[in-house]
Amino acid sequence: MSLHVEEQDDRVVATLDRPEKRNAIDHETIAALHDLCALLETAPRTLILTGSNGVFAAGADIGQLRDRTSADARRGINTRAFIRIHDLPMPVIAAIDGYALGGGAELAYAADIRIGTPSLRIGNPEPGLGIIAAAGATWRLPEIVGDARASELLLTGRALHAEEALRWGLVSSLHPADELLPAAHAIADRIAANDALATRHTKSALRAPSARHPEIELELQAELFDSPEKHRRMTAFLEKRR
Repeated sequence: MSLHVEEQDDRVVATLDRPEKRNAIDHETIAALHDLCALLETAPRTLILTGSNGVFAAGADIGQLRDRTSADARRGINTRAFIRIHDLPMPVIAAIDGYALGGGAELAYAADIRIGTPSLRIGNPEPGLGIIAAAGATWRLPEIVGDARASELLLTGRALHAEEALRWGLVSSLHPADELLPAAHAIADRIAANDALATRHTKSALRAPSARHPEIELELQAELFDSPEKHRRMTAFLEKRR
């Protein structure tokens, strides 16, 4: 199995596991990601995405990618799965150790929060293979690091080292390899301590096109203002202050 899924009450940990291929993303992985999305669309929980054996994902499976045709490109095999990951109701945390290249980087870009290790290498070498980064990098990366840096990264095909990825804001923190997953769980713990509906609505507002602001916040806030959980939490806060 190329994706191991561990379910908990408030989160799911999904581990890419094709060690012989450095966790390269193949058809089986994509199918498993769609199954994972179906699970989390039905029962929303925070998702932690990581990789096994010191690698996140070294890219798409080149053996399969080489044989894909123009019809396959238009189907957006990886693109559709990564869009679904990006659109999950609850936050997605990518815990990245080692290589996150090509499709592996684009899977990481689809997350809401990215953390890494000092051995992180992340980038999109696709032009060197005669293709483009077409599974999210060209529109997500500019939103994450800005147009100038995204253009440099995608047009040169170079990979960032960990400290540079941190400076660019591509990851928000770095941790020793043995502390990476605990750090991801600590983030998930903070998310779990908040109201789940408020978390979902915050993600919706963050993902909304600029033309929808501020109206979307006002509508989402209106729903939350009438929720019993808002009243309960604010009452508890006021009573604690007393």
